[in-house]
Amino acid sequence: MRNRAKTALVGTLVAATAALGPLGGTAHAGDSSLYAPSDLVLTIAHGEDAASVAPERAVTLTCEPQARGTHPSPQEACVLLGDAGGDVDAIAPPAEPQLCTYQYDPVVVTLRGVWQGRFVDQERTFGNECVMRAETGAVFDF
Repeated sequence: MRNRAKTALVGTLVAATAALGPLGGTAHAGDSSLYAPSDLVLTIAHGEDAASVAPERAVTLTCEPQARGTHPSPQEACVLLGDAGGDVDAIAPPAEPQLCTYQYDPVVVTLRGVWQGRFVDQERTFGNECVMRAETGAVFDF
């Protein structure tokens, strides 16, 4: 059952990304793809893995040809993702360290869609929301 639900969710997100692609801007000259080079759906949920919980918050983020979407800080999030090569695990934490408690209240984030012309489907779990924000900056601050 979990695999069917995850497959259905990924299929829905791919369809949403395909539908949002033309609205997010046009592809670069010479690119025959229907997708804008970087159109993403980001989600946050409380739990240990995305397959077992429903997203509590979700935003869209388009980074090319310009930063926009329903994300509250699209420019900052696109810069952080660009510096990380679109990899959630490679996002550089903010320069100012943030102190967080050791409270375990797991938060799972997902990043799905198209990043610079390639399909991405990433998931990462953090100990709590403070740790998530401390390690991802503006990317999952919504």
